[in-house]
Amino acid sequence: VQLQACGGGLVQTGGSLRLSCAASERTFNPVMGWFRQAPGKQREFVAAITWNGGLRYGDFVKERFIISRDNAKKTLYLQMNNLKPEDTAAYYCAARPNRVTVISAAPASYTFWGQGTQVTVSS
Repeated sequence: VQLQACGGGLVQTGGSLRLSCAASERTFNPVMGWFRQAPGKQREFVAAITWNGGLRYGDFVKERFIISRDNAKKTLYLQMNNLKPEDTAAYYCAARPNRVTVISAAPASYTFWGQGTQVTVSS
């Protein structure tokens, strides 16, 4: 497994969760991101971060989520606060190819994908 996501679970509206994604030497690349997919919907960009801290968030995030990375631990994080029922989805971590340093919101531009961790927000 090259990307291993964890930290999902069931939380009430307004609660918080912190997702983690452990990467390998091969997959902890300059641009890492989080996506989510709800049943019957397309995969949606959540956030991405570059190796030197460049950030981009999906429009729906509205300062509720924080993406970060620990380069020494080869781990990507997503702190999610003030969760809403519409945040319910499987969350996936992903990596763009090595040597690519530009953030993209397009799922097709990411080469490596984790298995997903389920986040369920109850109303």
